[in-house]
Amino acid sequence: MIDARPPYVIVALDYPDARSALALCARLDPRHCRLKIGMELFTAAGPALVERLVADGFAVFLDLKYHDIPTTVARACSAAARLGVWMLDVHTLGGTNMLAAARAAIDAENHRPLLIGVTVLTSHAPSDLPGLGIDIPLKAQAQNLAGLAQRAGLDGVVCSPHEAAALRSHFGRDFLLVTPGIRDATAGDDQSRVMGAAEARRQGADFLVIGRPITATADPVVALATINSQLGL
Repeated sequence: MIDARPPYVIVALDYPDARSALALCARLDPRHCRLKIGMELFTAAGPALVERLVADGFAVFLDLKYHDIPTTVARACSAAARLGVWMLDVHTLGGTNMLAAARAAIDAENHRPLLIGVTVLTSHAPSDLPGLGIDIPLKAQAQNLAGLAQRAGLDGVVCSPHEAAALRSHFGRDFLLVTPGIRDATAGDDQSRVMGAAEARRQGADFLVIGRPITATADPVVALATINSQLGL
């Protein structure tokens, strides 16, 4: 069974530069959270920031959603593994061959991070899918893509907390569910399918990606502690 021990919160470092991210990380304890580095910060700060945070003891989720031809994605996954990250993701829309290539690349490395697949972005509402050429319900699409990931040997998927219960029931406990969109439903930002932290865990989520409800508060350390308390930690 895949190890999904706490901390369950992955703090999203959605900052424009390394200095801003490091200022927050200096206040955080690796025992109380993990970290996510996405496209904006990685583009600005590069691999050096990842290596520094790993050296500081943080479990880093490299969230770059690789989606390209199989060889290119495989090489990118190998490079990410060598940075020492805890987890990385690829986009399941890349298809079976790409997912299998990513899995093989990780398995060939000495350090093997968790490999998960992105299903349907939490910024997408059901009404967005027809414009993308997808004519099935959003939850069915998420389950289809999660199935691709599982058959390719990935460790789990990124999904909305609103799909977590159905995916947990269908795929069982030995399949990680990582959920962004963790916030109050009245937050009013670009996430359309959101849920509170404790409820997302009850729905079956293993790890919770949380950004602005922590990073945009007056005291991020207190905000993180409050969420961890809600999770029974």
